[in-house]
Amino acid sequence: MRVLLLSDLYPPVIGGIELHVRNLAHGLSARGHQVTVVTMHHEGQAIVERDGQVLVHRLRGTIHRLDRAYGDTQRRFAPPFPDPELTAAIRRIVRSERPDIIHGHNWLSRSFLPLKRESGARLVLTLHDYGLVCAKRSLVYRGGLCSGPGLAKCLGCAGRHYGTAKGMVITLGTFGSGPIERRAVDLFLPVSSAVATASRLEIDGAPFEVIPNFVPDDIAHDAHPPVVDREHALPVEPYILYVGALTPHKGVPDLLAAYERLDRAPPLVLIGTRWPDSPTSFPAGTTVLTDVPHAKVMQAWRRSLFGVVPSIFPDPCPTVAMEGMASGRALVASRVGGLPDLVDDGVTGLLTPAGDRRALAAAMQLLVDDPRMADRLGEGGRRKVVDFMSSRVLTRIEAAYRRVLQPDARTDAGPDQDGAG
Repeated sequence: MRVLLLSDLYPPVIGGIELHVRNLAHGLSARGHQVTVVTMHHEGQAIVERDGQVLVHRLRGTIHRLDRAYGDTQRRFAPPFPDPELTAAIRRIVRSERPDIIHGHNWLSRSFLPLKRESGARLVLTLHDYGLVCAKRSLVYRGGLCSGPGLAKCLGCAGRHYGTAKGMVITLGTFGSGPIERRAVDLFLPVSSAVATASRLEIDGAPFEVIPNFVPDDIAHDAHPPVVDREHALPVEPYILYVGALTPHKGVPDLLAAYERLDRAPPLVLIGTRWPDSPTSFPAGTTVLTDVPHAKVMQAWRRSLFGVVPSIFPDPCPTVAMEGMASGRALVASRVGGLPDLVDDGVTGLLTPAGDRRALAAAMQLLVDDPRMADRLGEGGRRKVVDFMSSRVLTRIEAAYRRVLQPDARTDAGPDQDGAG
């Protein structure tokens, strides 16, 4: 098949979605498909280049002329509505590449919508977050879980998050383009049941199949022995590990408060990226590491006692949880978003109510006091994560492509017993 992937960002810009799209591109290419990636251009990047066997096009759109639209010009996102110059550039690439499948991953897909009919391609859209219904993509309202969209409510919420003018544009774009996108997409691929539910796919009769993010089959394999890394020094003794953005919505303040409640606490290691709202002080026994290469993150998982994923927002499908499971580590995670799809309470880890610091501390203490339980849950995670490895998930994605390429593939039927539309 000829597959064209649309993604706002792509490596060397690094993030969860970006790594997913790159792994998908290379995985499909290795299976014999012709893969092209279309993404946003950033300063210093080539307009067209090869990433292995994958052809990458980086586009400049009308949005690039508005630098003030971005808080960070190194992470340029497409607008939630068709950008005229992006649409024109995508048209040229589609006419040249003649893809069978357009597989979108975020708002850049909306610049393809005006081309859907003329392209003749089928449109598949992975929902990595809540951007179909939420201008912030997070489904968080005033620090808690949002009950659902409403124009006035979303205008105020997005205005507080982005600023009034930018929030209004993004909200109106989300409300205006969302219904068009629902009609144009041949198959939605939400990454968790939480994303499918919040996006109202079943209620609206949209065709969908829940297909999670994935990790490489050899994610936990390391042919190289650990080396002394003075820049990213880990504690000598085993430790509790957190990996992710060092932000409140990821539950970092709750984790720090819960950690202070522990008796005989082992060290706590936080590996991630700092943001303006990141904590500035940490309890004794905490090590904070930033800009850590992924290979060293995986080494850190293997040396840890167990991992913690304490998100307070409905984390859609955090790959970091899969990495911990692949390393044979038990997880203490919030019962929110896509985490219950990954973590089976009492089998692969322990689930606690999001934001409940007392419950989080109790679950952590249980694993500190009972290493055998931690080992048992870790082994359970190692067995379960096989379902989230590339060899299985890529096979499901290929099957989804074949399904939408069949005549009259898009129907108004609800999901079948497996959750597929």
